[in-house]
Amino acid sequence: MTDLDSTDFAILKSLTQDATQSAGAVGKSLGLSQPATWRRIRKLEEDGILTGRRVDLDAEKLGFGVTVFLGVKLATKGRVSLEDFERAVTAIPEVQTVQHVLGLYDYRLRVVARDLSDFERVLRRRIMTLPGVGNVEANVLLSEERLAGPLE
Repeated sequence: MTDLDSTDFAILKSLTQDATQSAGAVGKSLGLSQPATWRRIRKLEEDGILTGRRVDLDAEKLGFGVTVFLGVKLATKGRVSLEDFERAVTAIPEVQTVQHVLGLYDYRLRVVARDLSDFERVLRRRIMTLPGVGNVEANVLLSEERLAGPLE
């Protein structure tokens, strides 16, 4: 683990709230100069602690009003490789995340769709036809709160 001080944690917390901020803006909010803040951000990137920045899209405003979490259990692990399943499922544009998990299911998928009938189409024509798919359990997302994470 890399040694981080309170300033590093403050920079990370600031960036988790708004990853589009410039080093100057982050530094100003923390009482640091832009060059000092930029050097710290660069070090966090080099150490692999800050691994990227992302944009969160509002799926509903883009026309995808339904989000479903699928638990997928592969029917025949020996005959279908995990890599084959992962390659096939990541090619489906409605599948937003693919998580290989331990437990009742082998994979947890986050799937977006325009509405429930669109989700049914994606499920029947794309997901259920993937290599090795056995049992599938669906949970429709009702609401979601974004948690700040372990930096609080």
